[in-house]
Amino acid sequence: MADERVIVVTGGGTGIGEATARLLRAEGHRVVVSGRRAEPLRRLAEETGALACPADAGDPDAAEELVRATLSAHGRLDGLVLNAGIGRGGAVGDMSLRDWDEVMRTNVTGPLLLLRAAIPHLLESRGSVVAVASVSALRNGTSNAPYATSKAALLQLCRSVAVDYGRQGVRANIVCPGWVRTEMADRRMARFAEEADLPGGGVEAAYAEATGVVPAGRPGEPREIAEAIGWLLSPAASYVNGAVLTVDGGATAVDPGTLAFDFRITPRSGEDSTASR
Repeated sequence: MADERVIVVTGGGTGIGEATARLLRAEGHRVVVSGRRAEPLRRLAEETGALACPADAGDPDAAEELVRATLSAHGRLDGLVLNAGIGRGGAVGDMSLRDWDEVMRTNVTGPLLLLRAAIPHLLESRGSVVAVASVSALRNGTSNAPYATSKAALLQLCRSVAVDYGRQGVRANIVCPGWVRTEMADRRMARFAEEADLPGGGVEAAYAEATGVVPAGRPGEPREIAEAIGWLLSPAASYVNGAVLTVDGGATAVDPGTLAFDFRITPRSGEDSTASR
């Protein structure tokens, strides 16, 4: 196809990354998926024809090898989806420094390493980058310092690419999802359901509670985020650069100061509510 592109998707084995890889393959693009776990990548490759390259996002050698493997297989690189990420919680005064270092290494240093390896080839192809941040990059919750800080840093890292390389034809944009049904979010919801002793219990009750004040009234699905990513990568978004697109069902449009008019808001004493999206 005339618009066929070669795109690397990190964190591509599950969730938003998997949905993005499937969408791009369905549109006829050549896709390279990377992630720490080999088995989900292998399964995705078998089902879609994507190229699987297991790698640790925070390893400098792995970033270089991922770009080399892409060029060896496809001869060019047109786009990056910086989706690999982990969530860890904690307030500034009591968070684990080990968690802080791990989150920063995966969520910030990993994208930086891959960008550094990829920039010469993106300049050649006048390519596009999309970083998957979070509404936590824009709004914060309790005991969320490592995750929120890392996603805010990722946002500005991607905007730096937009500013530094925009005149040379490279675009870089950011999507900020709210709660989306992914493995990571499911694990957080399972903990939340247990901590809060929600009526009915379980992950579904936790999602319902967490999205009760979201205008859409539900969590997002990975495919919905993938559609936004696919558009930002495409020529249809040719004049979109350095943009931050919230894909959150309207969560960041809500004024917290008016919530009490429609909801009875009471704190859950003693609970750490880490918002890892």
